[in-house]
Amino acid sequence: MDLVALQTLLDNFSFGILLVTLLIYWVSFAFPNFPYLSTMGTAGMATANLSIAALLASRWIEAGYFPISNLYESLFFLAWGVTLVHLITENMSRSRLVGVATSPVAMGITAFATLTLPTDMQSAEPLVPALKSNWLMMHVSVMMLSYSALLVGSLVAIAFLVLTWGESIELKGSSVGSGSYRQSQRTITGTLVLEKLSLADTLDNISYRIIGLGFPLLTIGIIAGAVWANEAWGSYWSWDPKETWALITWLIFAAYLHARITKGWQGRKPALLASGGFVVVWICYLGVNLLGKGLHSYGWFL
Repeated sequence: MDLVALQTLLDNFSFGILLVTLLIYWVSFAFPNFPYLSTMGTAGMATANLSIAALLASRWIEAGYFPISNLYESLFFLAWGVTLVHLITENMSRSRLVGVATSPVAMGITAFATLTLPTDMQSAEPLVPALKSNWLMMHVSVMMLSYSALLVGSLVAIAFLVLTWGESIELKGSSVGSGSYRQSQRTITGTLVLEKLSLADTLDNISYRIIGLGFPLLTIGIIAGAVWANEAWGSYWSWDPKETWALITWLIFAAYLHARITKGWQGRKPALLASGGFVVVWICYLGVNLLGKGLHSYGWFL
């Protein structure tokens, strides 16, 4: 079997199915009277998840190491994580709005990896000395899974902001999510408004739970990276650009969780903080590598 040809087929298929899935989710949101479209969107995300998993598995077999050592591989691992967390989130929320938010990101990641990266950056190559360690799988995979969860949690928070745009709302209940309703300050007269407020409450709760999943993964990943750095470079922390932005990411989401748990922040305030975290995660993961500087670039960019 030609594993390289299989990988090319799978990455193009993953991009194609995610593009179709994006269109399905957006059409289902625009025309809510066709609920079967949402089911098709879920099936598309699941299919993309399996396709990307097969791509990574074939890459692992071909290269002989865990496929997360360069930008192409890490992008597809991130896309796999986003689709996985999406499926968990959608099952928890039962809302097509989750797919409306997450499908463009998953599709964009695969499009960037498949259509933008040069061919030589998509090819599997021998590991550089710093990556020849068992810590590669432990540190990088946990960091990428944390990015996936934090991105999806932040996207759900953004969906909450969009849904409640122009509304003055209050959460009646615990900041950790008690299934309570948000009530508009104006008089509620229609079932549609009640459903909208209930959905907003669900999105706020789900965002908190998904970010609550991603944050400990981020913490574990940073600690594992510090141990690996000490083995490879003789120092637990060197203020490398990637390390610095990982710390900034950790502080942003630590502030989010602290505000919700101890300060009682609910609704729009924590959602705005999580939205800022969405940008910070991308700077930490991709923006630092665009600079091509530091110990974590590994030649991904110039």
